[in-house]
Amino acid sequence: MNTPQDFINQLIPHKTPKKIGQGAADVNIALSKYWGKRQVELNLPTNSSLSISLPGLGTHTKIQADKTLQHDCVCLNGKRLKQDDPFAMRLSKFLDFFRETPNTFFDIHTENTVPTAAGLASSASGYAALVLALNDCFDWQLPKKELSLLARLGSGSASRSIYDGFVIWHKGQTENGLDSFAEPIDAPWSEFCIGLLEIDLKAKKVASTTGMQQTVNHCELYQAWPKKAEQDVQAIQQAILQQDFSELGALAENNALSMHATMIATWPPILYWQPESVEAMHMVWALRESGVEVYFTMDAGPNLKLMFLQKDAERIQQAFPALKLIRPFG
Repeated sequence: MNTPQDFINQLIPHKTPKKIGQGAADVNIALSKYWGKRQVELNLPTNSSLSISLPGLGTHTKIQADKTLQHDCVCLNGKRLKQDDPFAMRLSKFLDFFRETPNTFFDIHTENTVPTAAGLASSASGYAALVLALNDCFDWQLPKKELSLLARLGSGSASRSIYDGFVIWHKGQTENGLDSFAEPIDAPWSEFCIGLLEIDLKAKKVASTTGMQQTVNHCELYQAWPKKAEQDVQAIQQAILQQDFSELGALAENNALSMHATMIATWPPILYWQPESVEAMHMVWALRESGVEVYFTMDAGPNLKLMFLQKDAERIQQAFPALKLIRPFG
């Protein structure tokens, strides 16, 4: 079996940094979720997933190799983090794969325009931006498929944030993980809108990776999830290609609720929802009953992401005045 270092060595041409590197990536919201790993070390998922990237929300990262440093220096949103900060430690562990020598450390400055670790996909944009910055720093000039593979190792959903628009991440089947990458779906949809409904922006108590593996190991319902998720990916992709919004919305909402059902049925249970999350769900369902076609999806966090078409945007913003409206295709 490939180790993560073996995997990376197959993808990158060298480990000699050339310059200060920079990269930027948007967050993505999964319409068909990734939940569970078939292989933990290489971040290989049990099922494929499909997402939409949100322009203007994400991460910008600058990185420089510095042989005078005694350890990595990580600055998040203008604040220098302690060496034992969990965010900095996770970043350094990932950067271990790319050091020219064991004593080559990095100076990293990263800016998030979404709250960190609040279920708004900051790790997806974060590790995608970091891989793009490394590609620039080392001047690898890698194709996006290889960048997606590298980003996957930092955070699974980061593999999708390499691209704009609708994106599918193939689960792959091989043991070496080289067939588990994301690629774009060429289907721009100018009327398609996403609304961010922020319920609670604090860092969640159970990290996604922890919650995911806890569900895989301690939920009997989880056995049904991979098959359903694979079917949903195919059906949602078809709905996107046909611009069938009713089908897309219903499938995506049901997929999110099914994923959360496996978490709730885990022991000990995992519940990311707040009372305000449930209240917002009821408001969405009431709007739908009144003829306004709106659906929601939720990742591992309490915040809702609403899906609707431009023609209904005004009515939905009246119902949710704090809604952040995003048009993924301009």
